[in-house]
Amino acid sequence: MSTLPTRRLLLAAGSAAATLALTGCGTRPQVADYANEKPVFDLKNYFNGMVDGWGIFTDRSGKVVRRFIVTMNCTWNGEEGILDEDFVYSDGKKEKRIWRMKRLTGADGIVRYEGRADDVVGIGNGEQRGNAFRWGYTLALPVDGKVYEVQFDDWMYQMDNKVVINKATMSKFGITLGELVVTFTKRN
Repeated sequence: MSTLPTRRLLLAAGSAAATLALTGCGTRPQVADYANEKPVFDLKNYFNGMVDGWGIFTDRSGKVVRRFIVTMNCTWNGEEGILDEDFVYSDGKKEKRIWRMKRLTGADGIVRYEGRADDVVGIGNGEQRGNAFRWGYTLALPVDGKVYEVQFDDWMYQMDNKVVINKATMSKFGITLGELVVTFTKRN
C-alpha cells in the first residue's frame, strides 16, 4: 500500500519537471529584458560614420565555417539612414549590402527601426531597449547556384561608446542552421 502514494508522488514530480522543462524551453529573451542595461544603445548615433567589424559564422555543430571583415560607412539624414556594408571573407570573396533604415518611435516610447536591402525579402524590423537592439529579417542567401530564404534573429549589445557585439541565429522552418558573431568597433 505504501508504494501507491510513492508512485503518485513520482508521477506528480515527473509531470511537474516535464512542465517546467517545456516552459523553460519556450521562454526566449525579449528586448524589454535589457531596458535597464547601460550604456543605452542609440543605433542611429553608433552607426553613423565609419564602423569596422570582425565576424565568424558557425554551423549547427559550432564549427567555424566562414570568417569575415566588414567595413561600414553609415550616414543619417533625419530619421532615415544608409548603412553601406562591404564584406571581405577569408576565402577572398567580397559582398556588399546597403541597408536603407528608418527610425520609428511608437506611442509606447519604444524605439523601433525598419530596414530594407536588395538581398532582404520584405522589411527588416528592429526594436531597441537599454543596451540591446533586436533585428529580425529574411535574407535571400545564394548557396551553390540556388537561393534560400533564411531568417535572422539578430541581437546587438552596446558594450561602451566604441564596441558593439552582435550575435545572430540563422534558421529555416524554425530549425537553426548556424550562428553569426560580429564585434563592431566605431572609428573616431
